[in-house]
Amino acid sequence: MSENPAPGATALRERPAGRGPAAADARQIGLLSGQDIFPTRHFDLAALSAADRYRLLASTIMPRPIAWVVTSSCDGVVNAAPYSFFNLFGADRPVVALGILARPGEPKDTAANIRATGEFVINLVPFALAQAMNATCVDAPPEIDETEIAGLATAPSLAIRPPRIAASPVALECRLTHLLETGPGQLMAVGEVLHAHYAEHVLTGDPQRPRVDHAALDLVGRMHGASAYTRTHDLFDLDRPLWRDRQGIGDPAQHKE
Repeated sequence: MSENPAPGATALRERPAGRGPAAADARQIGLLSGQDIFPTRHFDLAALSAADRYRLLASTIMPRPIAWVVTSSCDGVVNAAPYSFFNLFGADRPVVALGILARPGEPKDTAANIRATGEFVINLVPFALAQAMNATCVDAPPEIDETEIAGLATAPSLAIRPPRIAASPVALECRLTHLLETGPGQLMAVGEVLHAHYAEHVLTGDPQRPRVDHAALDLVGRMHGASAYTRTHDLFDLDRPLWRDRQGIGDPAQHKE
């Protein structure tokens, strides 16, 4: 990294050895400084097949957090499956969104159950449960409970019918607020988080206002291709810039993400 970053640049601080990134690439620094330009190639997504669009975009937007979704059918059959088109989209009210891709023929069990019941639990996936998570990817018929296939114990939820995965360090009980059809058979489910269950070992600090210990979570994320995942250990810190530091003005209004 340059000893004299461009005006207004924020210094990047690597985490301790083994937990931070490699030194920044000189070409990337040049790009950020406006000193170089990559040659680019344009893709008209409308001209690509669905499979090619998926391959391109899913290999680009990464890492992606994994929602290990547990739902129940109207008859009480439990379904579990992981989805990486997922993220948090607000805290007041607390909402998450889940993208469910189309499947030829009938809809995926997760989509059918959410549409029918309006309830689902999002469990996060630590490295220790990666194999079990992968086992629930199986294309089992609707009457099969994937938690049994993976040997996973479940625990009852407080406000909704689907259970949570007992070994997951974080489970979010969600109630559907919006179900949007974003393409033929392709859905986005937006849910309000009603209750959050945390394993005690992933919480630290003041018990009244605990923080999450990311290292204890040891989550995995989805990467490119059909089988690539990553662990969330490679961290660095960047201080958020403040306008007042550039302008010499008084305290600005508090900023929230």
